[in-house]
Amino acid sequence: MIGQRVEIWRQEEYFYADAYDFIPIMVTYIHEDEQTRPAMLVVPGGAYRYASPSEGDVVARWFYKAGYNVFVLAYTVNYLEEPLGRQPLNDISRAVRIIRKRAEACRIDPNRVVVCGFSAGGHLSASLCVHYKDIRDCRPEYDEISNRPDAAILGYPVITAKDYEESESFQALLGKEQQEADLEYMSLEKHVTEDTPPCFIWQTAPDGTVPVLHSYLFAEACRNAGIKYAHHVFSDGVHGMSIANEDWLEGRNRDPYTLEQLVKLAEAIKAGKTKYPEETGEAILEEQGITKPRPEKRTPEEKEHLRRILDEVGMWPEMAVTWLERILEEEE
Repeated sequence: MIGQRVEIWRQEEYFYADAYDFIPIMVTYIHEDEQTRPAMLVVPGGAYRYASPSEGDVVARWFYKAGYNVFVLAYTVNYLEEPLGRQPLNDISRAVRIIRKRAEACRIDPNRVVVCGFSAGGHLSASLCVHYKDIRDCRPEYDEISNRPDAAILGYPVITAKDYEESESFQALLGKEQQEADLEYMSLEKHVTEDTPPCFIWQTAPDGTVPVLHSYLFAEACRNAGIKYAHHVFSDGVHGMSIANEDWLEGRNRDPYTLEQLVKLAEAIKAGKTKYPEETGEAILEEQGITKPRPEKRTPEEKEHLRRILDEVGMWPEMAVTWLERILEEEE
């Protein structure tokens, strides 16, 4: 069952100022056989400004083939100026609860629910790992279901707000008028405890967008708290390498359903339903490659360099699956 669209909130339960009829969704990749499988919730990055198609469908297809029943989360993002606060955290919490509530129907082991986030999606996944106890659900039938992941994969994750308050991710979450308490809460390395789920963390050493320090801070916090973790830093590569295979490099399997919120926002702007100038709507669609293909950002030389290092960085999914098999068995 590939491509089923699941809205995670009822209309009356959800409000975000720049949503304009958008409700966060999950898209499913569920095997049609009768085997009970672990679940993987894929959480794309995008600086909390958008949910990147390059970290959605292509990742889900890989883990589907590896034997997981997979869900991709298109959570609330802030493309323009309305701070998100904890809405994305509420989104991912509800998503995990929905997966567990539907475990039998979707042939999922409710004790093997893994979140897999990239960049800002890594921050969101790690936020759930350290703050899950804080999140109450407005519907009693979900609030009584655990929202704690059984394990997490964090790819080149944003982790700390210390010295990075002006980054896109923290601007999108908290706006320009940031409170110290909020920055502290969003600095995840400060909130790892003995109850944090096991984490598989990976990044490339020369990452120029999210410095590798973020990964080290979270790994060190896991070590200090006695949390089972793996931490892999690859010697070469760039930010946003996703599944790090030829499909990623060649831009294949980038279904744009993760951009649904931006499409609805652009349509509302062009219809004069917002405070934003009309031309902003078309700019959103063009910037995201929705109305016309985005130009290739990499030179042929850069692309060939990346192809040469795929064998190294592209090891991470197999490594993660091997690690998860052992860790989830030990956790039972």
